[in-house]
Formats: sequence, C-alpha cells, structure tokens
Amino acid sequence: MSDNNPVKQEVQTFDKKCLKKTSTAEKNNLPTKEDIEAEKKAVAESK
Repeated sequence: MSDNNPVKQEVQTFDKKCLKKTSTAEKNNLPTKEDIEAEKKAVAESK
C-alpha cells in the first residue's frame, strides 16, 4: 500500500476537538461465580 492513501491522510489530520464527550456505562453485567453455580445446581436438580 502506498502512503498516499486518502483515508490514512484524513485520519492523521483529523481534529479530535470536534468530537463530543460521551459517558460509558456497562449495561450488561456478567453473572458472578456464585450466580453461575446456583444456576448449575438448579438445572441439575430439575433433571
């Protein structure tokens, strides 16, 4: 690939100041080890 790639040039000259600030929050919490063990136990007991 050539260094004259227009996308590469645009990325290098992009002004980060025009970006908006965002706040991120975890929306999909993973289950704890205890939750997993309780679910396994419940499934095993139902069989």
